[in-house]
Amino acid sequence: MKQMTPIEELRHSASHILATAVLRLFPEAKLDIGPPTETGFYYDFDLDHNFTAQDLEAIEAEMKNVAKENQKFERMEVNRDEAIKLISEMGQETYKLGRLQDIPEGEDISFYRNGEFLDLCAGSHVGYTKKLKAFKLLSIAGAYHRGDEKNKQLQRIYGTAFPTKDELAQYLERLKEAKKRDHRQLGRELGLFHIDEMVGQGLVLWKPKGAIIRQELEKFISEELTKQGYSQVYTPHIGKLDLFRTSGHFPYYRESQYPPIVHRECLDALAEEGCSCAELSNKLDQGEIDGYLLKPMNCPMHIRIFRSEQHSYRDLPIRLAEFGTVYRWEQSGELNGMTRVRGFTQDDAHLFLREDQLQDEIQGCLGLVKLVFSILGMNDYRVRVSLRDPESDKYVGDPAAWDKAESDLREAVKAMGVDYVEEPGEAAFYGPKIDFIVKDVIGREWQLGTVQVDYNLPERFDLSYVGSDNKDHRPVMIHRAPFGSMERFCGALIEHFAGSFPTWLAPEQVRLLPMNDDLVPQAQDILEKFKSAGLRGSVDKHAAKLGAKIRNAENDKIPHMLVLGKREAEEGKISVRSRANPEWDGPMTVDECLAKLLEEVETKALPRPKVQKENG
Repeated sequence: MKQMTPIEELRHSASHILATAVLRLFPEAKLDIGPPTETGFYYDFDLDHNFTAQDLEAIEAEMKNVAKENQKFERMEVNRDEAIKLISEMGQETYKLGRLQDIPEGEDISFYRNGEFLDLCAGSHVGYTKKLKAFKLLSIAGAYHRGDEKNKQLQRIYGTAFPTKDELAQYLERLKEAKKRDHRQLGRELGLFHIDEMVGQGLVLWKPKGAIIRQELEKFISEELTKQGYSQVYTPHIGKLDLFRTSGHFPYYRESQYPPIVHRECLDALAEEGCSCAELSNKLDQGEIDGYLLKPMNCPMHIRIFRSEQHSYRDLPIRLAEFGTVYRWEQSGELNGMTRVRGFTQDDAHLFLREDQLQDEIQGCLGLVKLVFSILGMNDYRVRVSLRDPESDKYVGDPAAWDKAESDLREAVKAMGVDYVEEPGEAAFYGPKIDFIVKDVIGREWQLGTVQVDYNLPERFDLSYVGSDNKDHRPVMIHRAPFGSMERFCGALIEHFAGSFPTWLAPEQVRLLPMNDDLVPQAQDILEKFKSAGLRGSVDKHAAKLGAKIRNAENDKIPHMLVLGKREAEEGKISVRSRANPEWDGPMTVDECLAKLLEEVETKALPRPKVQKENG
């Protein structure tokens, strides 16, 4: 049994008093599981009655009663027959018997009791319910049993718990702020992206304003790639199954991939032979028939580009980069706006190099990731070195190569001079990686940039270069993606900036606000001058008062509002109202304003000082 941390024990105990309270109020409820999570806890229930907001209030009140009763959490260890009997007596056979069968023969089987409530549970828990002094139920959601869409959908109640009421209050305040920053809501309000049921869940439609943000990010990283000697490539969205069989992506990760694409003629012929769906699937897995796959990764195609020519040791490193779209089958319950999708574009690159070049190239990749975060003001991050779990069979390749790759990454991250943690079991199946876990302005963590070292795919694809000794040598690969997924990264940026992007990223950078209709032509002339210089903007031509125009621009998160009144028009000036830089507020000449805006865009200056004020 994995030992829980004190906060995990607290939250796990809170999930048990949640179940206790639900059974008091809804005795007919069937229980599945109730684990702690990174930010709280949940419990899954099967109940004909649909929980409501009013139910949550009643359940939370009953949880407080349970806590006040100071019930003791008592552990009971039993054999399998005794466990089956206890579950039957509880009337919870529907799900608990299935969970019991998940426990391997020979492992401990335990129950925990608090008051009248008994649950199949490995533990651990706090000593008494009175220790639960600061908890809150947050929401209700649907959740398929075992995460499988083929199973019944249960009702999941989410909550959180903290050691003190002050910590709970701070967390709830962060949740309130997070709700205001929700990228799904802001994406709709600002017209950035759309997810359409007719197109498909988890497939993002970038609207014109959202496309501008993505284009600016791609332009920024492309300029850096050119400086660092990368070559950009393009690859197709599908590839033959044999490509992904060789890489190891198929069939090992078939559950997270879209089904293979097989030509109709082949399917018709197999149907005539009486081939069932299960037999077809097995033939695909075994390589007896071929087909195509929506690509889950870009690396196999970049590998084939490298292999298409002979290379000398003098040619290395070769750095291939692509904004490549890949496809993964995520469960519908796990989809979330732009941050968890089924089709996404990676700012992907693969470097092919000699071993003696490895440390320099890793440092170059890490430097690029750090530059991205610095430009966007996301300087609060931690570094995770994700390693293989030697006990798992999901990792491919020679253990000695893994040892070498893991050693390389440790050396590189130590050279960065930053604190890091090692997490076994988090590596990609072909190699270890460095992940950057970034904190946004309200303290939430996002896993964004990644750098991976890979000795295995060059072996699987038999890659080589001609060394100085005129013999073939195996290159090493680096996989790296500073943004990770463009969709996820932009979703994180929307929430980080609360939709108020820095000027260089803002879809609309300036808006001219003429105070009356007579000034619209002059405002249009000023705008044309700004657009000719490369800025994005518009003129508010509505027959509305200035206050209404200002409110509309503020709601649209425009960085700079330029007011044009009669006096300003006569003097060749505009009056600036700036969200991005309040120090500019007031009258200035058109040319002076244009010069300031161009400098702000060129330097990619961050908004100031509003984000700092919001966070104290």
